[in-house]
Amino acid sequence: MPGDADIAAVASVLADRSRAAICQALLDGRFRTAGELAQAARVAPSTASEHLARLLAGGFVEVTRQGRHRYYRLAGPDVAAALEALGAIAPTSPVNSLGESRAGADLRVGRTCYDHLAGQLGVAVTEGLVRTGVLNTDLAVQDVAPLEAIGVALPQGSRRPLVRPCIDWTERCYHVAGAMPAAVTTAFFERGWITRVGRGRAVRITDRGRDELRWLIDESAAQQSA
Repeated sequence: MPGDADIAAVASVLADRSRAAICQALLDGRFRTAGELAQAARVAPSTASEHLARLLAGGFVEVTRQGRHRYYRLAGPDVAAALEALGAIAPTSPVNSLGESRAGADLRVGRTCYDHLAGQLGVAVTEGLVRTGVLNTDLAVQDVAPLEAIGVALPQGSRRPLVRPCIDWTERCYHVAGAMPAAVTTAFFERGWITRVGRGRAVRITDRGRDELRWLIDESAAQQSA
């Protein structure tokens, strides 16, 4: 019979700051090369390769080949959720420059947590989904008609939960994850209602998005997330 979950084994993988930084760089759900991840973790490419091998063995990341290149991303939404939950109990890292301060502020305003929205923007969208009746107060799906009305293609037959609460480490409350929030995020990007800030996972709502999403996000929350 299997024993209890070996949390210590997982924690040992993340105990290295460089490996943790690599995981955080991958929290937007996109593929990145080892060289890009070396820059994100501020280590030599050879060192990054060693860390990526450890993360692969630990089930934190997956890799795919395209030509001569290898591209890495998080192993799935469950890994992203675990990292976000750890962020809720972790102390904040010290800020050593104005650039780091701005980057941290951008992440709090809005970011992608794997394939769904987090930060102030993610919480505002979640609150809007409850207010408009898409979700009930327990964050379960109630009526998807408002989303279908704006052309959000909801997944059919997915084995992934449609919606589940996800702890937001900056806002200290829930935003929603799952197949439906992922579809919402994809639609918002495709329509130009949200856009990425630089090359990281920070996002903001656009002027067009503020106009189109007035039914979902109240004006004060939209201004904070712009």
